[in-house]
Amino acid sequence: MAEQKTMIQTEILADGVTYLLAQDQDLEALKRRIEEAIATAGTFVDFVVVGNRQVSLLVTPRSRVSISVATVLFDARDTGDVDFPFGGHYDLL
Repeated sequence: MAEQKTMIQTEILADGVTYLLAQDQDLEALKRRIEEAIATAGTFVDFVVVGNRQVSLLVTPRSRVSISVATVLFDARDTGDVDFPFGGHYDLL
């Protein structure tokens, strides 16, 4: 039986909305950008999510953000390249 490949998946929960980060996202840099945004009246923080889609999240001093990390099955499509999105509302399966 072949061993299954895995990857690390990072989940951001911001004000009740979940975002799964694409594989190429620098988590430490994202944490710093969120911390810097919270110190302002409000700033957009950009990142790429699974499906290779860009998200702009408005972070304010009242925002609640949590981050969790898990090991999941490997998905070769999850490259973070926004020029090659996958998944979503309009895919034909």
